Amino acid sequence: MFSLNERLQADTLHVTDLELCRVLLMNNRLWPWLILVPMREGAVEIHRLDDGDQATLMREIALASRVVERLFAPDKMNVGALGNMVPQLHVHVIGRTRGDPAWPGPVWGSGHAEPYEPAAAAALAQRLADALHAED
Repeated sequence: MFSLNERLQADTLHVTDLELCRVLLMNNRLWPWLILVPMREGAVEIHRLDDGDQATLMREIALASRVVERLFAPDKMNVGALGNMVPQLHVHVIGRTRGDPAWPGPVWGSGHAEPYEPAAAAALAQRLADALHAED
């Protein structure tokens, strides 16, 4: 039975579910920032997933990266799975732009955060879901 970590629930908005991952939008309008969470109970590390799930995760990371790149035209894509604060396996896919509030440093711990207005968040989540399923 899959359940989402409480912190991920609190900090994100649901976008869609893919074959393996739940796709979330970080509630921070400063960056186009998706989080992919493999829907496998107890998953904490990529290398501990079975070979099929590892391959699916990589395809879904690439899909999410292509969608963010197409919709937002960032200068650089940042992809990372840290898990230091949230042990549940999750992968960040973030579009970065030269001159963004944290550039060139990481977004984590930058102190920069601006939540979406609810209507804007819902519209963006739908736009992302449509784009993810159109390319899938």
